[in-house]
Amino acid sequence: MPQDADRNPAAPELFALVAAASLSSSQLSPAPLFDCQSCGACCSYSAEWPRFSTEDDAQLDRIPAKYVAANESGMRCEGVRCSALSGEVGKSTACGIYEVRPDVCRACMPGDDDCLMARRAHGLPTA
Repeated sequence: MPQDADRNPAAPELFALVAAASLSSSQLSPAPLFDCQSCGACCSYSAEWPRFSTEDDAQLDRIPAKYVAANESGMRCEGVRCSALSGEVGKSTACGIYEVRPDVCRACMPGDDDCLMARRAHGLPTA
């Protein structure tokens, strides 16, 4: 530790953070971790969900036309499944346009309410 650490006004807070980080996993209740590439439930939940809303024209132009709905309101779906999703939901999946996916897709985060709702709809564990 640097010798002037005891003069750093932030030092007590840093020490508290280090102490909290060193707690054993049995002392914490971590949130469940979900791997999107072994799930895909949010991409196969509702044909109404993958809608364009906040994207600008430049963002939308990067999405290949074959994945865009005929009325250009969102992603093209086959039933409730986004056409850009490949693989088997709950096993192994991938997004064919991950780098240019729309904002609604970027907003769904592993373990958030939307994720858990989609996982429940597919009978996948939520805890």
